[in-house]
Amino acid sequence: MHVMLSGTGHVTHAGATLRKLRPAERLNGARFLELFEVQRPRGVSAMADLRRAAGVKLHLQFRDPPMTGFKGVLVPWQDGAVINLSFGISILDAVRDYALTSADFAATDMTVEMLYLVEAKSAAMAASRKLNQRLQVAKIAAEEQAFTDTLTGLKNRRALDHVLDRLGASGATFALMHVDLDHFKAVNDTLGHPAGDHVLQEVARILVGETRDEDTVARVGGDEFVLVLQGLTDTGKLDAIARRIITRLEQPVPFEGELARISGSIGTSLSSLYDRPDPDRMMADADLALYTSKRQGPAQHTFYDPGPDPKMLTVPGP
Repeated sequence: MHVMLSGTGHVTHAGATLRKLRPAERLNGARFLELFEVQRPRGVSAMADLRRAAGVKLHLQFRDPPMTGFKGVLVPWQDGAVINLSFGISILDAVRDYALTSADFAATDMTVEMLYLVEAKSAAMAASRKLNQRLQVAKIAAEEQAFTDTLTGLKNRRALDHVLDRLGASGATFALMHVDLDHFKAVNDTLGHPAGDHVLQEVARILVGETRDEDTVARVGGDEFVLVLQGLTDTGKLDAIARRIITRLEQPVPFEGELARISGSIGTSLSSLYDRPDPDRMMADADLALYTSKRQGPAQHTFYDPGPDPKMLTVPGP
C-alpha cells in the first residue's frame, strides 16, 4: 500500500496491494493526482503541493469507482516522494469491494488485527441476536401458554379477564355469553375422563366454529365456557347464535365406539344495557342468567336485563 513518485508526480512504483485494487490499470507511469483526489489538505494540484504536505496526514480517494478512501503520509525522496497509504475507516468497504485477505497487508500492519476484532464482534453480535430471538420466541410462547387452556387450546380465565378489561376501558359494546354443559358429569362417570376430555375438545371446536375471528372463546372451568362477542348486542342475532350452539352440542360425540351425550345451557348479558358496563358485574349477571336456563332446561338460553327491575328473559328452544 505504498506508491513512489517521480519529480513530475508520476508513479514509478506501486505496492502489490495497491496494484490489486486497480488490476485493469497500469499504475506505473500514471500521474498520481489523476489517480487520486487529495481532499485534505486542500489545494493540492501539483507535485510541488504534495511535497509541501510532507509529514501531514493526507486524506485521499480514488477518482473512479469504487471511490475508496485512504489516509496517507508523504516522505520526500530524491526529487520525488514516497507515499505510504492505509484504508483507515474505509477498511471494511475495501475488504468487501476488493476481496482482500490478510496476505494483502504487511505483517506489522495492525489492520489485520482490527479486522479480526471486527469479525469477532460481528460473530458475537450475530450470536447475541440469535439468542435474543430465541429468548423472545420463548417469552412469547410462555405468555401464550399462560393465557391458553392446555386441553382445548382456547383462552383461559386469565386471558378472558384481560380481554374484558380492555373492552371495558375502551367503551366498546359486546355480549358476554356463559355456556355450561348439561350431563357432562355423567359422561365422566360412565365413559371415563378421557371421554370427557374428548368431549371438551369437541365443544371447543363447536364454539370456535360458531364465532368470528374477532370474538373470544374461553374455557373458565371444568365444563364452563365464556364467549365475548364484540360489537354484537342484537338479541335476535345473539339468540340465533346461542340456539345453533345448543343444537350442535346436543349431537352425540363418538368416542371409542361409544356415544357421549350432552347438551348446553347459556346465559347472556349485554354491555348496552348498563349505564357503565363493568365486566365483573356482567360476568355475575350472565352467571345468574345461566342458572336460570339450567333450572328451566336443559338446553335453554336466557338474557339478563339489569334495568330498574332486573329480570330474566328465557328464550325457549324449538
